[in-house]
Amino acid sequence: MTPLSERDDRLRDDLQSLRIERAPASTRTKQPRRGRKSRGTRIAIAIVALAVAALGVRLVRGSAVSVEVAQATAVEAGSLEPAPVLSGSGYVVTGDRYVSIGVRVAGRIDRYFIEEGQSVKKGDPLVQLDDRDYRAAVGRIEAGLALARANTELADSELRRGRALRKSGVISDQELDVLENKASVTHATIAQLEAELEVARVNLEYTTLRAPTDGVVLAKLKEVGEIAVPGGFAGSGDLVRIANLSDMRAEVDVNEADLERVRMGGNARVTPDAYPDRHYAARVVKLYPQVDRQKGTLKVEVKILDPDDKLLPDMSTRVTFLGERAAPGTAEAPPTVLVPARALQRDNDGSFVWIVEDGRVRRARVETSGESGDRVRVVSGLRGGETLVVGEITLKDGQRVTSAAKG
Repeated sequence: MTPLSERDDRLRDDLQSLRIERAPASTRTKQPRRGRKSRGTRIAIAIVALAVAALGVRLVRGSAVSVEVAQATAVEAGSLEPAPVLSGSGYVVTGDRYVSIGVRVAGRIDRYFIEEGQSVKKGDPLVQLDDRDYRAAVGRIEAGLALARANTELADSELRRGRALRKSGVISDQELDVLENKASVTHATIAQLEAELEVARVNLEYTTLRAPTDGVVLAKLKEVGEIAVPGGFAGSGDLVRIANLSDMRAEVDVNEADLERVRMGGNARVTPDAYPDRHYAARVVKLYPQVDRQKGTLKVEVKILDPDDKLLPDMSTRVTFLGERAAPGTAEAPPTVLVPARALQRDNDGSFVWIVEDGRVRRARVETSGESGDRVRVVSGLRGGETLVVGEITLKDGQRVTSAAKG
């Protein structure tokens, strides 16, 4: 076979493989109908799906979200508490700090007259030491003093007779000098014993520890039966610790960069961590004279003006320093807008609120300046009277809402 014939055979085989076999006449008449019907069904389903999707989008865009709303209120700045300018964490302390009462004389603790938490007045007995040794010392000195006084009377009498005999020439000057010296010694002995008796009586009085000031007992540092000695390392001779709770203060460290916001006599507010709903008016009474170099802070004390029994020493608290109160209606005191704290929301760009207008919401950026009770002060972004969405909710600008006033 020639190469040309082989090429023709391969070409015929390829064409044969591409040939489409015709179906019988009955099959050819029915098959196109099924194709047209299937194609029409798919088109109809697609049209219905598009219509449903369009209707869903319309329903979603047109549906109104139910929200809770409240009003932004404009008030005169002078009628509000001064705005906060600085705040920090600190502790409750007392004006006299803590008074640790220790023994002046050694002795065994016989009894306590007080318990922790008990209020005491100045001079009230706190602790009684065993005083038998000190009573005995007082008695011994009193006896010696009585003996010295008797000897003094005798010496004075002998001196008077000796002076008379010396005038008569019966005794010499030397004998008179001896009598005078004896009388002087007895008088000096009396003075010495009187001083010793005073010391013994003071030591006996020290066996009863008394409150040096009004206050509340914070702690008993030793137990009945233990030996108490004066002094010692780190106050080991202390028996009782009290605090004067009539002068309650809060202590806070203020950063050097913020010192210009704090002034002596300025107003402040103290809020204990244990009672966050209780606020106490305070006033700055002490700026310590030295800055802590390590921390870069200055210790500041504020006096709590009206303390109660809820405040306890060493309680954690937050101290908020307040600005000056401006006179109402002045140009320096424009109206302040107050909004509920729950109406304020935040994102990466700052604070904002949702304003409801004509059934739709609009995002508005605001700047705040502290709190006033359960409301937040807004210094820009609102004029007062706006209806605001309250609570955390995801919204979009222009979205329809239905609102209900905050109850």
